[in-house]
Amino acid sequence: MELEAAAAIGKFIGAGLAAIGSGAAAIGVGHVAGNFLAGALRNPSAAASQTATLFIGLAFAEALGIFSFLVALLLMFAV
Repeated sequence: MELEAAAAIGKFIGAGLAAIGSGAAAIGVGHVAGNFLAGALRNPSAAASQTATLFIGLAFAEALGIFSFLVALLLMFAV
């Protein structure tokens, strides 16, 4: 009985640690967007050619957040 309770506690602790990745992804998205904005304000004529790079960076950062969220859900409900 105690082993099952410890396993449940460990499962939720692992899910919480995996969910930290969602917050880290939000920080990453902020860095990508902030650096793009800083570069666009320094050189406005080059900003139009860098928007594709901006969206690729945002997509990669968000994908990491979605993956960590998926791991947290799998730990909570599938394990």
